Amino acid sequence: MKAKEMMDKEFVYVSKNDTIEDVSLKMEEYKRFTAPVLDENMKLEGWITSFNITKGLREGKTSIADVMSPVEEIMTIGENEPARNVVIAASNNKLISIPIINDENQVIGVTRSVDIVDSMSSLYDIKVNKIYKAMEKELRGVSWDELMEASAKISTRTTGVKITAEEYEKNIENATFGEAIWATGGLEKFFAGLISVGELVIARKVGRARR
Repeated sequence: MKAKEMMDKEFVYVSKNDTIEDVSLKMEEYKRFTAPVLDENMKLEGWITSFNITKGLREGKTSIADVMSPVEEIMTIGENEPARNVVIAASNNKLISIPIINDENQVIGVTRSVDIVDSMSSLYDIKVNKIYKAMEKELRGVSWDELMEASAKISTRTTGVKITAEEYEKNIENATFGEAIWATGGLEKFFAGLISVGELVIARKVGRARR
């Protein structure tokens, strides 16, 4: 996934020549706490927040140019950068919104924290059996039944609760990625389990080939 796939294309933006009062009304109307300040070519000139608006009104300022953050202080992400860069930047810098730019340095979208949450939520809703189907495709020469048998064995070894391949397949039929993470105790443990399954089916395949 690229950054441009996680951004809001219908983002709200303002001009440095706008009045603080007009911008405050615009941000209230669209329920935005932040907005990029762009020139006529959609290039970034600054950044405005509800805090800037409040402070400007209190101090009697009238123009957005008087209260906006300068462009040098604004973090941007290229549209074709990995989406994970947006997530990392937002987390590390405690950012509510990040402007997304194209090769001409034009702002083409804004990724908000809510967009990140929505994207992550959609990933969590992926069915677990789809992940296993992808594994089956990558582990060439390994059948679905062999994959389920290995998964059941790893599950039994990890939890101490005996489970058959048929029972395991039924369990993952409607389970989501998010549910699996919670059930296994976290993302690292979930993927460690998948790696163990892969190692087991490969080891069995090699063992059969040597006979």
